Amino acid sequence: MLSHLEKIKADSRLLRGGIAEGLADPVTGAISDDDTKLLKFHGSYQQDDRDLREERRRQKLEPAYAFMLRARLPGGVVTPAQWLVFDRIARDYASGSLRITTRQTFQWHGIIKRQLKPTIAAIHDTLASTIAACGDVVRNVVSTANPVESAAHAEAYAWATRLSAELAPKTRAYHEIWLDGEQLAGAAEVEPLYGATYLPRKFKIGLAIPPLNDIDVFAQDLGLIAIIEHGVLRGFNIAIGGGMGATHGDASTYPRLASVIGFVAPEQLFEVAEAVIGVQRDWGDRAERKHARLKYTLDRRGLDTFTAELASRLGYALAPPREHRFEHNGDRYGWVEGHDGRWHLTLHIESGRLADTGDRRWLSGLRELAKVHAGDFRLTCNQNVIVASVPAAERARIDAIVHAHGLGEYRAQSGIRRHAIACVALPTCGLAMAESERYLPALLPKLESLLARHGLADAPILLRLSGCPNGCSRPYLGEIALVGRGPGRYDLRLGADFSGQRLNQVYRENIDEATILDALDPLFARYADERGEGEGFGDFLLRVGIVATAKPRHIPLAVLA
Repeated sequence: MLSHLEKIKADSRLLRGGIAEGLADPVTGAISDDDTKLLKFHGSYQQDDRDLREERRRQKLEPAYAFMLRARLPGGVVTPAQWLVFDRIARDYASGSLRITTRQTFQWHGIIKRQLKPTIAAIHDTLASTIAACGDVVRNVVSTANPVESAAHAEAYAWATRLSAELAPKTRAYHEIWLDGEQLAGAAEVEPLYGATYLPRKFKIGLAIPPLNDIDVFAQDLGLIAIIEHGVLRGFNIAIGGGMGATHGDASTYPRLASVIGFVAPEQLFEVAEAVIGVQRDWGDRAERKHARLKYTLDRRGLDTFTAELASRLGYALAPPREHRFEHNGDRYGWVEGHDGRWHLTLHIESGRLADTGDRRWLSGLRELAKVHAGDFRLTCNQNVIVASVPAAERARIDAIVHAHGLGEYRAQSGIRRHAIACVALPTCGLAMAESERYLPALLPKLESLLARHGLADAPILLRLSGCPNGCSRPYLGEIALVGRGPGRYDLRLGADFSGQRLNQVYRENIDEATILDALDPLFARYADERGEGEGFGDFLLRVGIVATAKPRHIPLAVLA
């Protein structure tokens, strides 16, 4: 039996549903439950302020409904002109802040229903879009954040943007509803890749350029690993079946690393990507959404069976994967010079939230940068921002703006703070079980105090916080991760590596902050005393047996180690 959402999609007339009528209804700040499911395909989630929910219930008021809106920004590239419009949207229509997501784009929160259409129109006017930023489609295609270290890096990034355009839905519903486009009968349209019911679940694509794995390529449904030899882009290793989501207490759900299945030349990329998506479209579980991601399709049908079907549809088998090596998956802060003599400044944005609070006038600072910057901005999957393609002569002016607005704090930050990621969680995310973004500023000083006590203040450690087990902050790839169980309680997970190639494991379940700190303190002490030269925290925990080697849910290839 198909899930209810499959029926909603089938009856939606290619994502139209009753969204337009719901937007026009002045009686409520919400739209219907069925239409909220379709709204995701247009880049928006209906939410309500959970901090106010109980009080509004007592006052017999409907929840404080508002909408989260997410842009589709392939590779996270934003022009200064776009940045200024996005900043204005944050201040005029949303909650006064911009959030950089872990998929290299922006989210706006707190948009009321009557402002949703003008907000999407404003985004469209910048030549950006929100279509397919959410929903059962190929989401925002992410790419190594600064692809200008060589001409080959720029070429690899260009493939990511072309893929994003190629794989976007073709329905005219978006233009009809949000941009007053000409109305077409749904029967007159086709979705050549997706069909009338689109995919069983979301589908994520990411392109990494070794030795940087800053996008966590093995967390993607379809991971593309650029193979650059002697300065030339030869093609891509193909990895399939990554995914971070899980459900507490349900062993049939789990995080999985993608399996590397072969190599393709650049000119084969489109047809291979479409074939992988097509097999998942046809084979994915449409009855139980918890099991509908590609990772479950692979484990249910078998990787060999899947790759055989892929070869059958393509008319050829993929070439053997080529050697590659990843060194780390963090961002590189400060100034880096590109191959063309231009410079790129990576700024640390805690939890990806750009707001003006006290001495941290980060939203204003980026606005001032956008007014004078002639290059572009690049958002990272680690929730940071790169001021890219700066002429050498402009560095001093950029630095002055950065320091005037408190954006240069990364220079004096601890190793764990520089590599921390947190999802939005409460009060807006309907799935959140515990705090995440709002908890990180309170948790970090306590972790830093423990680390400093053991002489580890500068040790780079990947910390991931998630308000629930669904994995938006990729917590299962953190050397230390907290996954929300309930108010103030988390699972403590340990033991991933620093390059995004090993999952962590549960170390303690359902514990509070005091227990978390008590558990970590002796581990930090041992790490300080016993670590090897250059040995990461997660690698140390594995080597000394504090966490055991887990059976990977992917096919390891020794040549890629």
